[in-house]
Amino acid sequence: MKYLQKFLLTLLFISTLNSCNQKNGLKSFEDNSESKFNPSQQDSLIEIYLKNGAWKNNPYSQEWQEEINKGLKVDSTVAYLWQQKAMPLFKQSKYELGMPFIDQAVKYNPKKWQDYRAFIKCIFSKEYEEAIKDFKNYQEKYGYGFVMDHSYNFYIALSYLQLNKFEKAEKLFEKDYKKTVQENGKGWLHHLDLFYYGISKYEQKKYKEALELFDQALEIYPQFSDVQYYKARTLYKLGRPEEGENVYIKAKENAKQGYSINEDNAIYERYPYQVRWP
Repeated sequence: MKYLQKFLLTLLFISTLNSCNQKNGLKSFEDNSESKFNPSQQDSLIEIYLKNGAWKNNPYSQEWQEEINKGLKVDSTVAYLWQQKAMPLFKQSKYELGMPFIDQAVKYNPKKWQDYRAFIKCIFSKEYEEAIKDFKNYQEKYGYGFVMDHSYNFYIALSYLQLNKFEKAEKLFEKDYKKTVQENGKGWLHHLDLFYYGISKYEQKKYKEALELFDQALEIYPQFSDVQYYKARTLYKLGRPEEGENVYIKAKENAKQGYSINEDNAIYERYPYQVRWP
């Protein structure tokens, strides 16, 4: 107990010395390859500089950044500090500022943060080729997995959609679709996965197959206006204009009520193929 108290007092003293002349750039921090502290001590740093520091301030404030900077001055190898430094910047669309910080988080804990960085590149900064590389590299090292409620293949396929590589996207969406059904049943299918799988078909003029997938998505989320919009367009393409018009009207009504893509990060970023209503 006395050792811990002494350790915390030492950190607070170091923090006071470093509180002046704080900067946001990487050059402000010593670039260490290994930490001087054990995992328990690093947890104490997180307690001091996040829980009792940054988290008591607005995430978009300079105070948030300054508290984290104090911790990084003590130990620049704490990956979580770097991620928390980057996160508010991404939510403010300050990608160029945030990316070097998330790179540091990945440097010190790639297993924890590389898939998160790849997600940021896909959904936030729209660096689709880089997102694909990051996700593929991560899967080679650590295997198949999920980030932000969706599989790595989902984000790779979504990136292919945004690069107009529709056939590649379709194959990956299909692979995940079959894997989900085989391992867990159709009840585990996600409406957003089905939407984009349908889009990959729609873009290749496979309208009947796209319609089937849009209908599956609407079984899960009946008011999903973006799916209804593309379903309406698909019905027009199939020569069923009256049905298409009825679906379009419903889509517009649901959009006005806010029924769109309901991912947590949709409040910060417009998702691919999310409808821009007039």
